[in-house]
Amino acid sequence: MIKDMIVKLMEEANAEAEHKGFCDAELAMNKQTRDMKSSKVDELTASIEEHTAEKEKLATEISDLSAAIAELKNKQAEATALRDEEKAKNTGIIADAQEGQKAVEMAIKVLKDFYAGAGGAAFLQGTEDMKTAMKEPYKPGADGGIMGMLEVILSDFARLEAETSAAEDAAQSEYDKFMADADEDNAVKQTEVDHKTLAKQRCEEKLTELGKDLETTQAELDAALDYYEKLKPDCVDQGLSYEDRVARRKEEIVSLQEALKILSGSDI
Repeated sequence: MIKDMIVKLMEEANAEAEHKGFCDAELAMNKQTRDMKSSKVDELTASIEEHTAEKEKLATEISDLSAAIAELKNKQAEATALRDEEKAKNTGIIADAQEGQKAVEMAIKVLKDFYAGAGGAAFLQGTEDMKTAMKEPYKPGADGGIMGMLEVILSDFARLEAETSAAEDAAQSEYDKFMADADEDNAVKQTEVDHKTLAKQRCEEKLTELGKDLETTQAELDAALDYYEKLKPDCVDQGLSYEDRVARRKEEIVSLQEALKILSGSDI
């Protein structure tokens, strides 16, 4: 019986040694896997947060640029409407001034021709030298100041046409410059929008990729944690340490061997 107990204890020692080797290898590999997967999960999570923040930043910048482009286009539309209205008004004023000049020039010509001819005598009725006046050529002042007034009016029409034309040219030049600058500014902003939109799309693609990697890595980490929980009852939670159990078993075997020798009459 003592021999059987000794053999049994030795078999238990060998089995536990093999089990200890298995546990040490599995626990070491499992810990390495858990540490590696946990570190990878943290890395992927941080990368996802970083790309999410970048995506939101790009979305805000795209929105701001798009709003600025829309606002500038509205200003262009307003400027175009005002320019068209002002141009129509100036064109009308210039046309009226030109028509006025033609009318005044025609009136002056008619009066000059009239006073230079015999018909001018009709305006001189009641004078004592009617016959003499009819024979005299037209002289300034013979019209009672009408010619001078018409010449002033003609000059005013000419000045109005010149000033309005100059104002129209200046307004058109200013409008053209504003539109050119606005178009250039819009083109630059649109280029930025295009670049940022492409960067945002790449960011979204990266987030999708990172999400899949995180899902896979998290599943692997969960599997490693589950396996660790399965190892714990046999490899971790055993009360006494492996060294203590080996020492106690060794003491028990030695005691049984001593008892066996005493009972068999052999020297220890």
